[in-house]
Amino acid sequence: MNEFDDIRPYRDDEVRPTIDRMLADPELTDAVTRLKFPGLHGWLGWLLKPLVRMKLAQQLAGINDVKGFQGVVEKYMAGMINTRVKSLTVSGLEKLDKHTSYLFISNHRDIAMDPAFVNWVLYHNDCNTLRIAIGDNLLTKPFVSDLMRLNKSFIVNRSAKAPREKLKAAKYLSSYIYHSICNEHSSIWIAQREGRAKDGCDKTNSAVLGMIALNKPKTEELADYIRKLRIVPVSISYELDPCDAAKARELYLQRTEGSYQKEEHEDVKSIAMGIAGNKGNVHLAFGDVLDGNYADADELVAALDHQILGNYVLHATNCIAYEMLHGKVPAVNYGANNIPYDPAQVITEKMEFDVRMKAIPGDQRNIALAIYANSVVSKIANAD
Repeated sequence: MNEFDDIRPYRDDEVRPTIDRMLADPELTDAVTRLKFPGLHGWLGWLLKPLVRMKLAQQLAGINDVKGFQGVVEKYMAGMINTRVKSLTVSGLEKLDKHTSYLFISNHRDIAMDPAFVNWVLYHNDCNTLRIAIGDNLLTKPFVSDLMRLNKSFIVNRSAKAPREKLKAAKYLSSYIYHSICNEHSSIWIAQREGRAKDGCDKTNSAVLGMIALNKPKTEELADYIRKLRIVPVSISYELDPCDAAKARELYLQRTEGSYQKEEHEDVKSIAMGIAGNKGNVHLAFGDVLDGNYADADELVAALDHQILGNYVLHATNCIAYEMLHGKVPAVNYGANNIPYDPAQVITEKMEFDVRMKAIPGDQRNIALAIYANSVVSKIANAD
């Protein structure tokens, strides 16, 4: 076995056998049918599933390499964006070199959509697409693992429990990230923390940056090693979070019962919900490459957080939620056009958002509001 074979994305020569294996898995057909026909899946599944399987086989016929597979994914993404996204706007991409590999570190709100939108934007601006970090806790079904690795995902070992085992896995991952960027010239996407920021507070976990630096030779300065990786902070913001009610429920149960036990395959359901749900306006902001003289991981975390929060584009829903929760109008700008927030200009949006919040149980409503409002709180704090 070659180094990294157990975690790396699939190569071109592995694409066709993997596709054939996926097409033979009834769970893939079932998942796609649920996604495409959520209202009809239950009572018309017997009719729809064979048609879906046939359609998948047609779409994947003749696909023999990663680029071809990503072309199929692109069509699915295009369909989702056309029906589930009001607008997708981008800032900062012009500062990056199209043919240079980077380590993109972004805030984390949606399991699949965060890296998918970054990849989409790079793909449509003639940049190299990403290798995407994905936790092995998400790969509870074989077809999900195959699907992710076909789409240039690599596996992060989160199932290790013993300290020595965890350290070994972290060093291996750190080595792979360096190898991908510096030796294979392939960009990487990784989230600023393990797990989504369910409360809407985007904060880098220093353990992530500590892991990235584990591969650094002892004789090399941290700042010099970090420069080689060309870290680019990325801020992604959604006007609407398809998983807001589910996140609010989870946070509520954690606070009232002390813990929350995930159901089997719950993360797979969250992925489907994130893809299928309406996201409103979406903005992607690319920051500047981190090239300061960072003495330690804490300084690196501070620099990353400052850019992610500073470049984060607020939406009307964030400001409306802040107003509803805190009882005052936030003095902030919002939207891709960076205009001052004025409640009189968003009356329709406020009515629609109010209906959305009222659909959430009363005891969980303030938690749901905070999911949106905390972006404003973080924005104001970062500006001080």
